Amino acid sequence: MENRMIEGKTIKQWEEDYPLMSRIISTEEVFWTNSKYESFEDAIKKISLSEKDVEDAEERLNRFASYLMKVFPETKKMNGIIESPIVSIPTMQSKMEETFQQEILGQLLLKCDSHLAISGSIKARGGIYEVLKHAEDLAIANHMLTVQDDYSILDSDKFREFFSKYSIAVGSTGNLGLSIGIMSAQLGFKVYVHMSADAKQWKKDLLRSKGVTVVEYKSDYSKAVEEGRKQAEADPNMYFIDDENSVNLFLGYAVAASRLKNQLEEMNVVVDEDHPLFVYLPCGVGGGPGGVAFGLKLVFKDHVHCFFAEPTHSPCMVIGLMTGMHDKLSVQDFGIDNITDADGLAVGRASGFVGKTLENLISGSYTVQDEQLYALLSMLSDTENIQMEPSALAGVHGPIQLFREEAGQKYIESRHLEDKMKNGTHIAWGTGGSMVPKDVMEAYYQKGKRTE
Repeated sequence: MENRMIEGKTIKQWEEDYPLMSRIISTEEVFWTNSKYESFEDAIKKISLSEKDVEDAEERLNRFASYLMKVFPETKKMNGIIESPIVSIPTMQSKMEETFQQEILGQLLLKCDSHLAISGSIKARGGIYEVLKHAEDLAIANHMLTVQDDYSILDSDKFREFFSKYSIAVGSTGNLGLSIGIMSAQLGFKVYVHMSADAKQWKKDLLRSKGVTVVEYKSDYSKAVEEGRKQAEADPNMYFIDDENSVNLFLGYAVAASRLKNQLEEMNVVVDEDHPLFVYLPCGVGGGPGGVAFGLKLVFKDHVHCFFAEPTHSPCMVIGLMTGMHDKLSVQDFGIDNITDADGLAVGRASGFVGKTLENLISGSYTVQDEQLYALLSMLSDTENIQMEPSALAGVHGPIQLFREEAGQKYIESRHLEDKMKNGTHIAWGTGGSMVPKDVMEAYYQKGKRTE
């Protein structure tokens, strides 16, 4: 293994060039800060996407609100907008400080995308958005719909029959497949979800119950995506949702930021030069956390600091960003097995599109052991009575690592935030969990109690 060449270098050379690499390969927890991080003003000049693109996505979701209220009654209380609550978790914060013997300066909040309507995860943002955009594009191109119409007309036999001539395919570890499968089937599309070996059985069962065709693979996420892409290339009426490269998915996630701004204002949470905001985003291939981080930077600019969170056995984004090689490297290249209970984060190769887009905007990335995710899962349930799936807890560990690790302290100092952290806010992005069956969640909880 030592002498094997990866992109022209031996493992030993990679380790010499990047001091964190040997710890990453040993699947230790690491905290990496981005030396390419720049001011928002400088970084945004290099990115082709803009605020206008995100506003366009937000307007499209607003157009679909009447339809969503009609077909998913659980969205009525939010007037057809799929949005999650944000809550303060002071008891959890105290418990973490006590458990890890580490003070967290500032207040800790939890963004509960784990409880988003329709599919119970962050993927209800990007995944549902891209399906809706595709449906709108088809209906408008076929003169069945105009943007002035009341979109609740889509809930009709006429539209279901029209959409049934078309198919949608996606490769997924679970949650993206759920959101795309549920939404596509509701509109009338034929749907194929290509699932990797780590996808949970209950997610496959739920999709099949909605009439979705689930194709299973013995290998990981990359294979599922590759096969989904192949299937779509062979069928002109099939649309492939590309988790690795989709701008539409990315923009669907980015819409979260302007809504978060309103929520924080309602909570009297200030974000400015003297009140920094730190956000910790669980990361698989990168589309969800990347889109959210991009939106947050558009809204809060230099006052927000975004960190990706990954399992120690699937550190694809930290490897891609740290080396600047993005999707050219996989964790398997370095002998890391990509096996983790954080199924939504079990990705061996990061999105090159996301990595390159955020290369100068992301503050850093860190990794968490699976055992830690379970312990935090039980702790959150005990302290705040909030249940999330293991992968969603990756963000919760962020503030501990920021304050505990030398690299985190240096980041705070380099941004001259030492005296401002006590006025700061930390948001852990809770990415999934409300659709987990009770018996599965109970098993997670018991495992966490054993590792606490």
